[in-house]
Amino acid sequence: MPATPPFDADPFDRYGSDVLAGDWRARGRTVIPTVEAERDLVVELAESGFCGAVTGIEQGNVVLEDRFGKKRMFPLGHGFLVDGRAVQLVRPKPQAPQGRLRTASGSFVAEAGPAKVALPSRIFVEGRHDAELVEKIWGADLRVEGVVVEYLEGVDVLPETLAEFRPERGRRVGVLVDHLVPGSKEQRIAEAVAKGPHGAHVLVVGHPYIDIWQAVKPQRLGREAWPVIPRGTEWKHGICEAFGWPHAEQADIARAWQRILGRVRGYGDLEPALLGRVEELIDFVTAPA
Repeated sequence: MPATPPFDADPFDRYGSDVLAGDWRARGRTVIPTVEAERDLVVELAESGFCGAVTGIEQGNVVLEDRFGKKRMFPLGHGFLVDGRAVQLVRPKPQAPQGRLRTASGSFVAEAGPAKVALPSRIFVEGRHDAELVEKIWGADLRVEGVVVEYLEGVDVLPETLAEFRPERGRRVGVLVDHLVPGSKEQRIAEAVAKGPHGAHVLVVGHPYIDIWQAVKPQRLGREAWPVIPRGTEWKHGICEAFGWPHAEQADIARAWQRILGRVRGYGDLEPALLGRVEELIDFVTAPA
């Protein structure tokens, strides 16, 4: 007797398969592939036709820059075309680090070791914002060296702060000053300190910017240059007004600074005029006694 063919092999069997088997809801549905929004990927908005290259991801939005340099933000997800094909843009997966890791300042990450006792030497900066920026970029390096950063709340109190601290051999002080330019109040104070009783153990350096905010490259904020604020207008308030940010209260100024600081990823986002001065201070306070 010949073998009976399998049940599902009968071409005339109208009941040989289960139409509900598998993912029957997905049948006939177009599957839109996901694409990671990598930097420089060129994408097009399906609805508006806006076309641009990916420059970054900010708060769940992809930032696109068109050929004229105009930047716009769009929510990640559906509605994009790549090479004319519909895609769903997603946040890029973090890349696994390769080789030796670097800190935000560009130096190699030191091998893990026991906590280091703080050096007697100190670095003083003018205000809280200065301290936060130094911590973000050089914090890892300073912890390895055991250097503590303190803020002065203004360069005017530097002479009395030094008198209280009493710098000496093996107990040095490095000072970072805003707007250290010829003829300024800051320059006069720095010169007086250098000629004073603690001058041999104190190094005062500074950057030319009105405030530490300006040490952040304006391109990180989508600007070619920092706005020029007219005399008589408080500088930070003027900056916030120029950017269209709230500035009525001190809390608004604090939020503005956090917004700026949040755009800083590493030393490449800061002006060289600041980078060199901080490195100089670190070398000064860590030099062997």
